[in-house]
Amino acid sequence: MNFRWFIGWLPAFILPMSTVLQLLKLLHSKKGENVSLLAWFLFGLANIGAYVFSEKYASIQSILAFLLTAFLDFIIVFVLIYYKKRK
Repeated sequence: MNFRWFIGWLPAFILPMSTVLQLLKLLHSKKGENVSLLAWFLFGLANIGAYVFSEKYASIQSILAFLLTAFLDFIIVFVLIYYKKRK
């Protein structure tokens, strides 16, 4: 295990974890008034684009960093839509 290997795993943990933190806060508050639906939708698209651009389709780091994060981004979008319709 070297420094480069360690740095390579950081996005695989940090990107989905930061998105989970936002999702948990959103679910806990039960309102999304100050959360941008468009921004999270665009984050989801950007993560899919980054996954394709990386060309490392079988890499667990790419899957976790980009596809898992994109999936979580779109969950945030759906939660925001649900909260807006509930109003």
